[in-house]
Parts: sequence; C-alpha cells; structure tokens
Amino acid sequence: MKRNLPFTEEHELFRQSLKAFIAREIAPNYAQWEEDGIVSREIWKKCGDQGFLLPWADEKYGGFNADYLFSVIVMEELSASGFIGLFLSLHNDIAAPYITRFGSAEQIWKYIPSCVTGDTILAIAMTEPGAGSDLAGIRTTAVREGSSWVINGQKTFISNGLLSDLVVVAARTGDKDTPAHQAVSLFLVESDTPGFSRGKTLKKIGLKAQDTAELFFDNCKIPAENLLGEEGKGFYYLMEKLPEERLSVAIGCQATAEAAFQLALQYIKERKAFGKTISQFQHIQFEMADMASLLNMGRSFIDHAIFAHLNNEPVLMETSMAKYKICELNKEITDRCLQLFGGYGYMAEYPISRFYVDARVQTIYAGTSEIMKMIIAKKLGL
Repeated sequence: MKRNLPFTEEHELFRQSLKAFIAREIAPNYAQWEEDGIVSREIWKKCGDQGFLLPWADEKYGGFNADYLFSVIVMEELSASGFIGLFLSLHNDIAAPYITRFGSAEQIWKYIPSCVTGDTILAIAMTEPGAGSDLAGIRTTAVREGSSWVINGQKTFISNGLLSDLVVVAARTGDKDTPAHQAVSLFLVESDTPGFSRGKTLKKIGLKAQDTAELFFDNCKIPAENLLGEEGKGFYYLMEKLPEERLSVAIGCQATAEAAFQLALQYIKERKAFGKTISQFQHIQFEMADMASLLNMGRSFIDHAIFAHLNNEPVLMETSMAKYKICELNKEITDRCLQLFGGYGYMAEYPISRFYVDARVQTIYAGTSEIMKMIIAKKLGL
C-alpha cells in the first residue's frame, strides 16, 4: 500500500544505500554470526562509516541531524532482510537517547561521538532474574561512597551484552522505605570497570546472532559523575523513553511480517502440487487475502504512530497498542507463512524459518503483550 509518511528523495537514497550494504556486508556473514552467537565488531565500525549509527545525532558529534524517518528506515530494512540479530535499533534509538536526553554535556561529548563511529557499542541493563516487566522490583543496588558509586547485583537477558563497551544500568539507590518510583537511578558503566563482568552468551531459540548475556556487578565502583541525570529519577526516565523503544520494536515487527508475506507469496506461485501451483487453490488464496488485509491495517496504524512521534506528539497509547497488536500479528503471520512452505519451512536454509523463530520474542521483550494491555486499559480509565 502507498505510505503517507513524508519520505523524501534523501530518505530513499539512504534506504537504497542501506539495502546495498546489507546485501554486501551482512547477508554473506550472517549465518556465521548465528553459529558464533555474536556479530563481528567490524560490522559495527562499517555501519558507523556508512552513517547508519545515530543518524539523528548533531553534526558536532558526527551525526547528520537526521529526522526520525532515517531511524525507521534502518529498523525496517534490517527487519525485512531477516537480519535483526544486528541490534542497531537498540544502540541507535533505545540506549543512546538516554545519554543525549538525560546526560550532562560532558557525558554526551565523552560517549556520543564514538557511538556514531561504532567504536562504542551500547547496551541497556534493566531486566534481572527477578524483575522483568516489573521495574519496581529491581534489586541491583548503587550506594554512594565519597566520589564514587558502588554497584552490586545481576542483570539478565541483556542484548549486546558481550559486545557492549558502555551499559546504561538501572539500579536501586533509595533505602527500603523509599517509594519504588523514587528509588531507581541510571548509571553509565564502562565495560573495563573493575567489578563488572559478563556471563557467556545465553542460548536462545531465535535471534541467534544477538549476543544476549548476563551481567554481574560485584562492588563495581564507578565515578560519581557516571550517574545519568538525577538520583532517584531513573524510573521517570525509563517511563519517558520506553514508548519509543516499544515503537521501535513494533516498526521492526511490521516490516518482518510484510517480508515473510512476500516470501510466502513468491513461494506459492512456484510450488506445485496435484498438477498446479498451490497459489491456484482457493484455501491458499483466502489465506493470502486475509493476511494481506491484516498487514495493511497494521501498516496504517504503525505509520500513524510514526507520524505522531515524528511530530513530537504524545504516543503512549499508540505505542502500547502497536507493541501489543503488531508484535502479535508478526508472530501470527510468520507462523501462517511458514505453514505454506510445508516441510521446507521447517528447514533452516529457508529464510522463513528464521523469521518464525525471531518473531517469538517480540511479544515478550520491551514490555510483554500483557503489560501493554494493562497500560492501554489504564489509559482508558479502567
């Protein structure tokens, strides 16, 4: 369907450049990265050289002051290719904005230029073994000791966990009587800090090229100036930025579902059974018609949310709805498309199989579908 977003010729040139880069630099290496459980550092540097990292950053930091649509293009093209294990959106549109939005001028100058070049890879550490969607349940602590903060605790399911050079860490700074929403602060922890360590890559059923790991903090001492923003404001900072994170996930899911549909459409036109292509069977035609309708409705809604965000409008309700329904739709569409491939869909050599397993986590991270429904209900006054 025709999109109503204000894409320009510059956006289109950027998209074509990224597509060519994906075909040249990512596609030939992705299978090996899946085997390794981690992408190469080299690809991050190459992304930086091509302007695919933090395109929105100010020119003085090395970016080119791009609008949000450039970030959308990065999310869409990586998702449509099936190579989402390279978590550029986490770096670009989830972790880095915490630094530029809440960081001091010194912190921004120290870290953002190297984030643009790919010399510094970012991660964000919120989830713990006992605290996922419930951020108020965070147990990792940070205690002020003179000119330092000392962090103790454990984080899990951290994307870019092994590659990251700088981690935005959520930790509890209030005492046991401090209300939960006033007890969380954010900190910048560099990877070579004494007391900071990582576990091995966690084995997952999907996103196999993504280096997901546990992080450990054992009397990890960081300078006082590595507090991000104000003490006790971390919960509010997270609440402010989480809608953008959820929008990013939904954007990727819409692009993934559309790409899976196109794979199935091509396959059913070629695959023959009972003397004719399976696209000639009415059941198959009805399946495709139903999925095409669902995808067009999803596209209309996600583009509406993108447009609102582009214009700095409040999008908490829209992003919660998009994160819920479009991620669920992605799970449904990739499953239905795999079914059309028959036994071949279950073979790893067919891209549809990767689309299928990578879709499963999308309804879990960045806020589960259940949490999204709770937010929507609350916004409805319930």
